[in-house]
Amino acid sequence: MSQIKKCLFPAAGYGTRFLPATKAMPKEMLPIVTKPLIQYGVEEAMQAGITEMAIVTGRGKRALEDHFDISFELEHQIQGSDKEEMLSETRRIMDQCSFSYTRQVEMKGLGHAILVGRRLIGLEPFAVILADDYCITEGESVLSQMVKLYQKYQCSIVAIEEVPRNETLKYGVIEGDIESENVYRISNMVEKPTPEQAPSNLAIIGRYILTPDIFKIIENTPPGKNGEMQITDALLTQAKAGGVIGYRFQGQRFDCGSVAGYIDATNYTYQQQND
Repeated sequence: MSQIKKCLFPAAGYGTRFLPATKAMPKEMLPIVTKPLIQYGVEEAMQAGITEMAIVTGRGKRALEDHFDISFELEHQIQGSDKEEMLSETRRIMDQCSFSYTRQVEMKGLGHAILVGRRLIGLEPFAVILADDYCITEGESVLSQMVKLYQKYQCSIVAIEEVPRNETLKYGVIEGDIESENVYRISNMVEKPTPEQAPSNLAIIGRYILTPDIFKIIENTPPGKNGEMQITDALLTQAKAGGVIGYRFQGQRFDCGSVAGYIDATNYTYQQQND
């Protein structure tokens, strides 16, 4: 069976909801307490047995590359002090993982960002993490849960959760038949529908496992909502052939792409760490 070896991180967006903080800093570098969002995402991928990280960046995103690199001046400065331990997790990641980068020159939607990542992925199944969807679990990480599901179904998997009906216009929303507990065989999905148009209140969040045929499908899918290449539209092609599973994951998600969600995530994590 195909194994998931690579995780793609689309990270080229501007993060305009966090201006002016993100004027010169990637939103993926926003810290939850003392660790940036991108590092939480990489650690989640590692928990799923993935060690090859592929990051789609853009202008002004150099800090992402620098974070997963040696900082000679800083490390020399703190060598032998109690602060040295504070970089131990980052060093462990650098020792165990490889990182590759490519640039998304134009922002044409999540589908386009994933398509740009093809040169880093090749023709194999892969995971996708949107770092601003910050997920907390008591046991296995969300991506670990999904990798196990992939071993059974060998098709594209999307993480889903229930959202209030009045928030469906923020998400891709699915329709499908229950396969087993928390597992749906998706038959339809709609990008950012109004509450009246939404086929359900089950929304796709920023965790995917995709089969490599998705690249060709994205290329052949016309622009959708807002004139962008929507990954939801490409996945719908797979879903019509029975090739997409929706998984209601075990855990809690914080939308750190919004200021309110980011503050909630920070407060929750700080409280958990201090407890």
